Amino acid sequence: MKNDKRDAFIETLYNRVTGEEDTRVCKDIPESACKDQPHNFFAYLGSNLLGKVADEIASAKLIIPWLFGMLGVPAIFTGFLVPIREGGVLLPQLLVAAAVRKMAIRKKVWIVGALLSAISLFGMAAAALSAKGASAGGAILLMLILFSLSRGLCSVSAKDVLGKTVSKSRRGALMGWSSGLSGIAVLLIGLWLGTVDLETAGPHVFFGLLITSGILWIIASLIFSAITEQPGATEGGGNALKVAMQQLKLLKTDAPFRRFVTARGLLLSVALAPPFYVLIAQSQTEGGLLGLGSLIIANGLAASLSAPFWGYMGDRSSKQVMAIAATGSGLLGIFTFIAVMNHWQWAINAYGMAVIFLILNVMHGGVRLGRKVYLVDMATGDNRAAYVAISNTVIGVLMLFGGLIGLIGDWLGPAATVLVLGALSILSVFYIKHLPDVSEPS
Repeated sequence: MKNDKRDAFIETLYNRVTGEEDTRVCKDIPESACKDQPHNFFAYLGSNLLGKVADEIASAKLIIPWLFGMLGVPAIFTGFLVPIREGGVLLPQLLVAAAVRKMAIRKKVWIVGALLSAISLFGMAAAALSAKGASAGGAILLMLILFSLSRGLCSVSAKDVLGKTVSKSRRGALMGWSSGLSGIAVLLIGLWLGTVDLETAGPHVFFGLLITSGILWIIASLIFSAITEQPGATEGGGNALKVAMQQLKLLKTDAPFRRFVTARGLLLSVALAPPFYVLIAQSQTEGGLLGLGSLIIANGLAASLSAPFWGYMGDRSSKQVMAIAATGSGLLGIFTFIAVMNHWQWAINAYGMAVIFLILNVMHGGVRLGRKVYLVDMATGDNRAAYVAISNTVIGVLMLFGGLIGLIGDWLGPAATVLVLGALSILSVFYIKHLPDVSEPS
């Protein structure tokens, strides 16, 4: 009886959330999964929501750089945060995607990834309280490697599970609710952090954030395990890394694709920049958590603003989106360097840095959207798999080498690092301008 009432409640709530009434939409999923769709919808929503919040409160481009600054970790370690977080997710996917494809039930891969993510976050939390300087940096980076590999397992399996359990016409609503609710949660966390007294809290705040993030991943794994997944096809899983190695000659023979990969490589300067802006904000706000709270709020607002801001423009010309976003990021880096050198407190106080960080992340959103749309538009059905595999492999490797940018931070400081990355962003614009325009505006 209790199960019947629970199922009826889930059915009613599902109908309200999706706007579904009498006829259930079950497109592109097995017929046997149709009756479980309301239950699976909320199980996926809950786990995805908790994962998003967990990622934000242990962010490698915001939370951990601030922690590094507090613990006196050398900037070279900060330089490797984003490369390990992003490259560590990307490269393993190329290796394990084929193996995951051979598994009829793939939710187990996601659950393992979530639990390993929790373990790595608990390790970071322990290091935050027990170590300082290079020792803390090394320990946290090791745990971040495990975290990134674990998130790669989640990423490579999540889309397959979603594709088998939730109809295509309902996936947008699911992701929309997940992004919206997680955005509200992160906003509240940012507001709370702005009220914390750093002098009495110290690293314990970050210990709490990392522990909370790990607990959220454990809860997410329990919720994800409740998904009823039907066995899927196990054939056709090609190894993306093998495809990339076999087709590397395209970089020599396909000039437009080679220019795109070069431009995308230079655009890594935008992705690598946020941790150094965080170090600048920390130094200019004397480490107060008001500065961190305002950056978290700015980061959340940027995520909400960037998609609609760039989306329409991306349909008209993805090349222009990349060029405008790279130009904006480059000019922002130059401005920030000048502001720091001239002690423009109106620009580099807690609120000024929040505005700068918001603009930076909006520009980063434009770069990401523009290069994704451009690659899809320039590729055909015959070469799309090779294009994606090659570009992801090359960029994953370049991202890891990009961590060496932290040497400039150790030598000349974070402001100089931001200047160098800004100059590289401007340089990327010249390569982007020579790309063919592949968009087809309506």
